[in-house]
Amino acid sequence: MTLPRSRAIALAPLARALGPTACVAFAALSAAASAAAQTTPPPQRRPAGATGIACDEGNGGLKLPDGFCAVVVGKSLGPVRQLVVAPNGDLYAALSGGSSFEGRGDGSGTGGVLAFRDSNGDGKPDEHAAFGPGGGNDVKLHGDYIYYALDDRIVRWKLTPGKLEPESDMETVVKDLPADGNHTAKSLAFVGNTMYVNVGSATNSCQEHDRKAGSKGRRPCTELAHRAGIWTFAADRAGQTFADGKRFATGARNAEALAIRPGTDELWVAVNGRDQLADNWGFSAERSAENPGEEVAQLNRGDDLGWPYCYYDTGLKQKVLAPEYGGDGKTVGECAARKAPAIVLPAHYAPLALAFYPGDQFGAAFRGGAFVALHGSWNRAPLPPGGYQVAFISFADGKPTAWNTFATGTTTTALRASGVAVAPDGTLYISADRNGTIWRVTRR
Repeated sequence: MTLPRSRAIALAPLARALGPTACVAFAALSAAASAAAQTTPPPQRRPAGATGIACDEGNGGLKLPDGFCAVVVGKSLGPVRQLVVAPNGDLYAALSGGSSFEGRGDGSGTGGVLAFRDSNGDGKPDEHAAFGPGGGNDVKLHGDYIYYALDDRIVRWKLTPGKLEPESDMETVVKDLPADGNHTAKSLAFVGNTMYVNVGSATNSCQEHDRKAGSKGRRPCTELAHRAGIWTFAADRAGQTFADGKRFATGARNAEALAIRPGTDELWVAVNGRDQLADNWGFSAERSAENPGEEVAQLNRGDDLGWPYCYYDTGLKQKVLAPEYGGDGKTVGECAARKAPAIVLPAHYAPLALAFYPGDQFGAAFRGGAFVALHGSWNRAPLPPGGYQVAFISFADGKPTAWNTFATGTTTTALRASGVAVAPDGTLYISADRNGTIWRVTRR
């Protein structure tokens, strides 16, 4: 592997994070990486019917449905977030912080973009790169560019054909994105020349005093002018500011999981709902743990999902007025006019990423559905913890019909899923930030 002249990676920590194969590639450049290369790889087993790819023992810590197995692409990576796979199979991952390396002169820190290439087809990457400033949440490929979402801006690099790492300078597509308060991570989706950007709310429920018991909600909620929705920008124009964007949809507290359904222009989102109905408004702990449901919806221009005035009650199976605005847990009122979800996931499961599955490798039951990375949440007590998984949403005729658990960790709360991506060959990649791990999932 040849590194660009501007490369200034602290090789040893990255080599250790990416495993023994990466150490070999870096051995000539770092004595520490060479030493790490001597570690013994974990035992592997070859799944039935596979050719040339062995799956990790115990699927690298994942529990999967019968007939599926996993390989660990990288571990000890730090807080790895969303993922994207190039047409040639190269994998890119956003890192929000906690890994020790520097970028290609674009700024150093504790995050960046990690790149992986499997050049020998054994299922594990043997070429690696790292570039860009730290603190990002999402990466997407569009046209000849790789886009990277930081809290306060969207940047991109032009990719060089055949090269894993871009050789061009970084350019800023949009700057001055709101990045204060809660929910600062940004996510991206593209249709034609339109770039969608999620901008999460700054507060839990737009109270006069955030997360304080009995504090009334602001009406109007002035946050909605610049937060809690989806904005659009020109994908091909550098130098934009947040003021150049147009609000596409509103009332989405934090729609960090968003994706375009293949073959359509449909934007789909999965939203992190509000917290603290019990702590702040006297709801029973059990009801607060089960509400609100995490909404999955297809958004059109002008849609309003209702935050902060409304939330989805899982028992009543409809949106009701929030207590900050005079709601009593059953009054619908103005919420009858808000956009209804297409399907609802359990409360506080915390969806962070969404990826549709257009391929055939996983079988007919999966074609056209969507995988969702669920992070799990502290806010389900006193009920048993939930989330902490990758879920699969089945679709029929372009509409979701049901959801089921697809992947978990070895214990109930072990997997903190933060990213999912589908490769052109039908392989599924899963990332988990608290685990610092990326897996490659295939069918036997």
